[in-house]
Amino acid sequence: MDELPIGRRVAYWRGRRKMSQQVFADRLGKSKSWVDKVERGVRRLDKFSVVYEIADVLQVDVQLLLGKEPERRADSVNCIDQVEVEEIRAALERYDQISAFFVAPVQALPLAEMRKAVSHAWLTYQHAKYGVLARALPKLLRDGQAADTAYANGEQSAEAAHLLGQIYQIASSTLRKVGEHELCWLAADRSIAVSQRSGDQLLAAIASYRVGSALLALGRARPALEVNVNIANRIAPGEGNDASPERLSVYGMLLLNGAMAAARIGDTATVRDLFTAAEGAARELGSDQNHFWTSFGPTNVLLHRAAAAVELGEGRVAVDTHEQIDGDAFAALLPERRAHHFIDIARGYTQIGDVERASEMLLEGDRLAPSEIRCRPIAHEVLSDVLRRTKGAPPTPVAELAEHMGVGV
Repeated sequence: MDELPIGRRVAYWRGRRKMSQQVFADRLGKSKSWVDKVERGVRRLDKFSVVYEIADVLQVDVQLLLGKEPERRADSVNCIDQVEVEEIRAALERYDQISAFFVAPVQALPLAEMRKAVSHAWLTYQHAKYGVLARALPKLLRDGQAADTAYANGEQSAEAAHLLGQIYQIASSTLRKVGEHELCWLAADRSIAVSQRSGDQLLAAIASYRVGSALLALGRARPALEVNVNIANRIAPGEGNDASPERLSVYGMLLLNGAMAAARIGDTATVRDLFTAAEGAARELGSDQNHFWTSFGPTNVLLHRAAAAVELGEGRVAVDTHEQIDGDAFAALLPERRAHHFIDIARGYTQIGDVERASEMLLEGDRLAPSEIRCRPIAHEVLSDVLRRTKGAPPTPVAELAEHMGVGV
């Protein structure tokens, strides 16, 4: 995009932010005609003050508008910056697999090496190291695509597809965390197609879970509910399906994701039914486990119960559920899952007007997994809500967190 005129870059980022020309103009204090002329190159942007104002409204580094690579700030090392998002996008836009029909595939990494890289990426995600993961993802995507192409017609084709399916899921989950929901959906959708080629029904099912998560993030709660429940019914233990820990885990997560979608649309009866089924799967599993990177088990069910209560506006129920969680079992969960829960419970506390406890939850999450708090748009929203409800000056730790996150006190 470096070779584009600045007006075209402005139009590109305005589109990415889903702003109409009128909304963009209103936020700048300009006319729609002025914006249109800038984007078409009829009007020049020759004042740096105006360029900086545009960058602020579009929430992009001013260097991107100027066609230069942004400087990576020391205080953003734990988050995904715009350069990294664009590198991930470029990797997702590659269609090397179709090229294999016309030319010989390129040399690929040995699958043993790929397995190690994929496992490391999953652990990096579950420890909420999103900046580290973002810098590794473009190469991991390219390597996975190359392996899938190179091994397509051999004995290792299923394993190569299995690894690429996982890589797409890692990308989808990471992009969802930082608010890149369209890209998140694309990666999840790619995972479904590749996972089917792997021949692993459960991998395809958990890919469907990622699609459901992406749809929910996009505000498409009803289709998210449908895809989760549909696939859960198809892979449910019994009637010819085994009751392995792997199946119970994937089945349970589909039910939990479906419950979250049902909560988003206020369908309390479906929420109740899906949680009942998920609790049954968790009891049969016996403990929290991490098959297919799900962290599914009895504790995770309670975490989702609390989150669903928040979605339904039942903050007191969410807080009561939080207080029922066994401390040792919670501490055994991976950092991403625990810090995510702290955001949910912070929302619950704000719903009942307890901003002090809401602040404590955000600070606890920040101590545990800073990227989960500092990099996620929802955490910024919760902190803004806490600050609005705080009477007088916020406590110093909260003010410092707000300053670091760029949230106005």
